Amino acid sequence: MADDPDAWWLDERAHAGREHFDEQHARRYDTKMDAEAAAEVRLLQASGVLTPTSSVVDLGAGSGQFSLAAAPVCRRVVAVDVSPVMLGQLVANIERAGAPNVEAVNAGFLTYRHTGGPVDLVYSRYALHHLPDFWKALALRRVAEMLRPGGALRLSDVVYSFEPADAERRIETWITETTSTDVERGWTRAELAEHVRDEHSTFTWLLEPMLERAGFDVVESSYSASGMFAWYLCRRR
Repeated sequence: MADDPDAWWLDERAHAGREHFDEQHARRYDTKMDAEAAAEVRLLQASGVLTPTSSVVDLGAGSGQFSLAAAPVCRRVVAVDVSPVMLGQLVANIERAGAPNVEAVNAGFLTYRHTGGPVDLVYSRYALHHLPDFWKALALRRVAEMLRPGGALRLSDVVYSFEPADAERRIETWITETTSTDVERGWTRAELAEHVRDEHSTFTWLLEPMLERAGFDVVESSYSASGMFAWYLCRRR
């Protein structure tokens, strides 16, 4: 579909972030990005949404940090990523961990087709922002459709909780405070600026109505002090 010049459906590969198709970036991803996966697993277990019988889809799985942390405590994990480069890193990590209940799939929010019955939990961390808002709304609806009624969505992302009038100050402060000179372990100013400029992070007051319209109730929400990040636990109605 993406190769058809008359097609209107978005090519997610063109919006997934340049660095995710860079083999060097993929190799050092786990060093640069700590997904705090063990803490996420504990939170989801305590919330009752991750159990030994759970079927889980990890959308935008990257190198598989969450998928591999969840695998020992649930029945099935499908780790989905649109980048074949990141998927290669993911498959290598699955094989290294010896996790037979984790399946790697090369797809995105708009192209993944789930098989095997309704899902209990969809997990997504720092991936939805790659889609423009129109496509976020469609993606969230697709997520709801793969979940069983009462199933959960754990969504973490770069989502702005400040007002547009504060954007210049807030974003400049975040970039200044986050910038690292160690390209192996941190993010450079150019990388952070590229995210804000070229990717599609949105405001909380735009994303949260999308969640509701997609068929979710927001059970828990929290925002970083910087106003740059948001975390949601949602249930499908």
